[in-house]
Amino acid sequence: MCSLSTRLVQCLEHARLEEEYLAARDRLRNLSRLRTLSRQDERRLADAVAMAIARIKEHIAAHGCER
Repeated sequence: MCSLSTRLVQCLEHARLEEEYLAARDRLRNLSRLRTLSRQDERRLADAVAMAIARIKEHIAAHGCER
């Protein structure tokens, strides 16, 4: 079982990963609203969102942390 301090660090990491995801998602949404994105730009931004989601899932699987 994890100590309280370890769980707190995990929760902070989970929160950081969620913020990273939200920033990537918002960047994709906002830029696509402002202008038509090239396929390359849209793909790059979508990949950033997907990678952020993957990092959150990996964190949850490794630590059982739900924030």
